[in-house]
Amino acid sequence: MTTTSDARKTFTDLKERKDRIADAELDEFWGTLAPADVDFMIGEWKGGEFDTGHKSNGFMTRLNWFGKTFHSATDAKPLVCLDADGNTFSNTEAMNGEASLWMEEFRGEMVASMVYDGRPVHDHFKVVDAGAVLGIMNGKGALDTTSGTPRHLYFYLERV
Repeated sequence: MTTTSDARKTFTDLKERKDRIADAELDEFWGTLAPADVDFMIGEWKGGEFDTGHKSNGFMTRLNWFGKTFHSATDAKPLVCLDADGNTFSNTEAMNGEASLWMEEFRGEMVASMVYDGRPVHDHFKVVDAGAVLGIMNGKGALDTTSGTPRHLYFYLERV
């Protein structure tokens, strides 16, 4: 595991990058982080994505995505978006509902995972520090297989 200050520096550097980021670089960073648990995820989060060339890069921007809100393990708002006036709302149309939080095994570790109600998609989370997590979108329909090798969508959340 990496220190919190090292993780924050790496996270900030990745978040500020303007060039495309290789999956391998994000995988390496993921491997240095501690798994999040459900309690850690409770709260309101502002989100963003890393440009890896994944087929879904840009989808969240088109939705005017703000982030995610976790009221409890059974009450998760995965697509908190902004309306024309800048007000937040839970966009239940884009992914057919809302979500819940579970502990799931991913890459050999138990991590907090958000499971969408209406799609076979799971978002997995690891802790950067008290104010940020790295996320990986996983599941049927979420993987980019255009290159022949399945690729995940990488994103981040920062506490509001």
